[in-house]
Amino acid sequence: MSRVAKKPIELPKGVDVALDGSVVKVKGPKGSMEWDCHPSVQVAQEEGALVVKTIKPGQQAVALAGTTRAIVANMVTGVSEGFERRLELRGVGYRAQAQGATLNLTLGFSHPVNYQVPEGVTIETPSNTEVVVRGADKQRVGQVAAEIRAFRPPEPYKGKGVRYANERVIMREAKKK
Repeated sequence: MSRVAKKPIELPKGVDVALDGSVVKVKGPKGSMEWDCHPSVQVAQEEGALVVKTIKPGQQAVALAGTTRAIVANMVTGVSEGFERRLELRGVGYRAQAQGATLNLTLGFSHPVNYQVPEGVTIETPSNTEVVVRGADKQRVGQVAAEIRAFRPPEPYKGKGVRYANERVIMREAKKK
């Protein structure tokens, strides 16, 4: 069995788990999520923790057990604490403003960029150069942050663009005459 899958998933207070065959349903204060795991892997609840076991022998089942454990652990963390990604806008005139379910971005184009926020994700703008993406689903939060960053990724000469808060952009030297 994989080392990741051997570790049990502790359930914090306020998180309820329902196991219905291969479907894992997790409910907590930040929302609820469900996921259908692979038939060669089984999730069981033992003494306030979730344990992932392989049903079939083989390398693929071991790998799927580790993946299943990581996904279920992210679901438990998401419904109890939630996930967030921070983005920074660097550049003259680059601004962001959240209006309901739309994020309005001014990124140096001849037109404003309007991004429709998907269901289950909230976007805040503490300042006009910061964007905070929050949600219970780690994959969806990361995907939304990546889509916003893709509008204007940081360029290597001046560093202008949309970047993650902890991202380090390696700057290049300009062309010499």
